[in-house]
Amino acid sequence: MTAPIPNLSNELKTVLRAVKLGRCLDTLPERLALARAREMGHAEFLELVLSDEVTRRETTSAALRAKAAGLDPGMCLENWDETTKVNFDHAVWDELASLRFVDAGHNVLILGPVGVGKTFMASALGHAASRRRYTVSFQRTDVLLKRLRASRLDNSHDAELRKLIRVDLLILDDFVLQPLDPLDTADIYELIVERHRAASTVVTSNREPIEWIGQMADALLAQSAIDRLQSAAYELILDGESYRRRQKPGLNVGGTTPRTRRRRPSP
Repeated sequence: MTAPIPNLSNELKTVLRAVKLGRCLDTLPERLALARAREMGHAEFLELVLSDEVTRRETTSAALRAKAAGLDPGMCLENWDETTKVNFDHAVWDELASLRFVDAGHNVLILGPVGVGKTFMASALGHAASRRRYTVSFQRTDVLLKRLRASRLDNSHDAELRKLIRVDLLILDDFVLQPLDPLDTADIYELIVERHRAASTVVTSNREPIEWIGQMADALLAQSAIDRLQSAAYELILDGESYRRRQKPGLNVGGTTPRTRRRRPSP
């Protein structure tokens, strides 16, 4: 027979809120019922309740860090669809998921055609790093360069660059897809050179690294930056069907048949 869920006194609720444990009230009745059913000792029950609170706080903290980093909340490791027909080196991916590359200050190049999940995988690494309390920043490269250009107008350019240089894991999405002028090229050079073997950078692109050099205004700065980026980098090459189709609303996972929509009744 299932043990009844006990009621909590107002006095207990007040005390828990006073010591900043008010969120324990969400699960405490069920935990009390479980403790009675299993005849837990006081110490075992206390450990159970406090472990719930630690897990809740860590989850909340990780979510806040991921939001501050600019990460899409849905693009995390546990949400990757393993049935998708995207090919990549799983041994390399498993190594990257361990985050040892962040500890070592190595880089990651995630390359492949449009739509195969490059941004998803880069974001997933960002979420994993946030949960491990690394500082993370996710940036779409063209948007970042526009912001850096604007920062020159109010003399905040150096401060903006320092923030990006200091972060443990910098993710540059859609890296150098468009031609860069001399100012943009100089910013990319500064970021890569200052972070070289000191902090980790993940870039995603549907262009090959040799093409990046041709997109940058100064060939010498470009070669110097890209050589540094590649020399300390893992490469993860993706190929296959579009991963975006599996995220498209209104479609069954793995299929192309739209779900039946309810028709609104006529007014």
